[in-house]
Amino acid sequence: MKKDLVKILETAIQAMGVSALPQIDVEIPKSGAHGHVATTLAMGLAKALRKPPRQIAEDIVAAIKDNPQFEKVEIAGPGFINITFTSSYLHASLLQLLDGDTSMLRVDTGRGRRALVEFVSANPTGPLHIGHARGAAVGNALCNLLQESGFSVEREFYINDAGRQVLLLGESVFARYMHLCGFEGYTFPEEGYRGDYIEDIARAFREKEGDHHSQVVNEEGPQKGIQAAREFAYRKMLDLIRKDLDLFKVKPYDRWVSEKSLYDRGEVAGAISFLKDKGALYEKDGALWFRSTGYTDDKDRVVIKSDGANTYFASDIAYHKDKLDRGYDIIIDIWGADHHGYIPRIESVMRAFGYDSSRFRVILVQMVNLLKHGEPFQMSKRAGTFVTLSDVVDLVGADTTKFIFLTRKSDSHLDFDIDVVTAQSAENPVYYVQYANARINSILANAREKGLETNRFGGVDLSPLSAPEEMEIIRKLLSYPMVLEGAARSYEPHHITFYLQQLAGIFHPYYHKYKVVGDDPALTAARLALCAGIQKVLHDALTILGVTAPKRM
Repeated sequence: MKKDLVKILETAIQAMGVSALPQIDVEIPKSGAHGHVATTLAMGLAKALRKPPRQIAEDIVAAIKDNPQFEKVEIAGPGFINITFTSSYLHASLLQLLDGDTSMLRVDTGRGRRALVEFVSANPTGPLHIGHARGAAVGNALCNLLQESGFSVEREFYINDAGRQVLLLGESVFARYMHLCGFEGYTFPEEGYRGDYIEDIARAFREKEGDHHSQVVNEEGPQKGIQAAREFAYRKMLDLIRKDLDLFKVKPYDRWVSEKSLYDRGEVAGAISFLKDKGALYEKDGALWFRSTGYTDDKDRVVIKSDGANTYFASDIAYHKDKLDRGYDIIIDIWGADHHGYIPRIESVMRAFGYDSSRFRVILVQMVNLLKHGEPFQMSKRAGTFVTLSDVVDLVGADTTKFIFLTRKSDSHLDFDIDVVTAQSAENPVYYVQYANARINSILANAREKGLETNRFGGVDLSPLSAPEEMEIIRKLLSYPMVLEGAARSYEPHHITFYLQQLAGIFHPYYHKYKVVGDDPALTAARLALCAGIQKVLHDALTILGVTAPKRM
């Protein structure tokens, strides 16, 4: 609907003397009384044409009102233009949707621009937890959405393997290893990682190395053993992270970038040297500071501490410079919501390096509250104090987990109620949407058994589709490209789950009220076409979200 309307509006305003065509926004009104679509074009042209918006709207309406696609064109308020399409136009558009490939559902928002999406990027010090899972669901769906919207997308995982956390992992595993070797008095690090997974890694480390490291501790000290345990545990944790992401059916990453490699290649030192030469760094109290208040931050930040140790910010400076140097048009980082304050300092870094910080986008992800019977629910102590991604997937499945995580804007709190998401009812949004697809599959299978056509609809007469519910479904299907476009422009895949729940919410009552395969051949053919259109959109949208569209449930 939007594509056709935009072409008509562009022709109209060109005839009015507008040479530089503006972006024409089209939206679906909340109330059906305001038409099928609405545009604020007249308000957007007021400055250029030096006329009141309502007068411009009147001129536009006069130019387009006789178009055969429109049943009604009205002006509302200060200059909104509300448009109602004819039934014949809606029927013809549905046939195009049925006979076309998925490209007709797309709007080329990206236009080939290169986008880098970095997501999850968990410290390799423990299993992925439920918070990481939400970030994985958002990142995976966003990459799919952008790819389908014309962007050239690359996925990246940043491995924090150069700081104190990974060393602490090695110390924790080595302490458990010493205990397994009979040295119960060996001190476990005060801030060490706990949970059964540390014990499992220590056992595997002992199987590989034997008791050698424990036998030489008194002579050589523990450092060699800790370093060996660190390397072993780090590799094990990366393998576990990859396994968890695979279990969650997240598409493979294009690149895994090691923080340690930035130091090894001299990129951290090079980035710091560049900023020094530019005068963006200064010394104070024995530490080296980044003058971030000269850009967008509220205070300056330490890069190298007074003891000579680099802060995490130092490697982040080099990492984001590396991203920008690779020539991406847009860089998207998906972070936990507690990193909100980190955004302005990275934007400041980009400006210091001479890059446009508008190329940088951060999507924040809030933690998830796991509930059962309305109360906080701890499923396992295998990982210590948090619920693992694999625990959740084992309990409710990857599809359900991903869909639920995408039912809210990523920076809003989310209650994940085990009772709701495992129920086979309308209360469970995943089941409700997937069951719509399975139900339609059953309808089409039944029709095929009766010898009816369910694959090609080019010659089907859709005029029998006249019930209010049928016209509402058609309008909903034809609005799908607008939903994808809006979600891609805002980098918010949750809009797709909202749409799917609305579509399923229209279809299920329709199914109960009207018989699809009935005695009237023309009406049956039209309703089968309508069902096929619903299924096509359901399947497409679920695929973008990374969720399956089951044929049976």
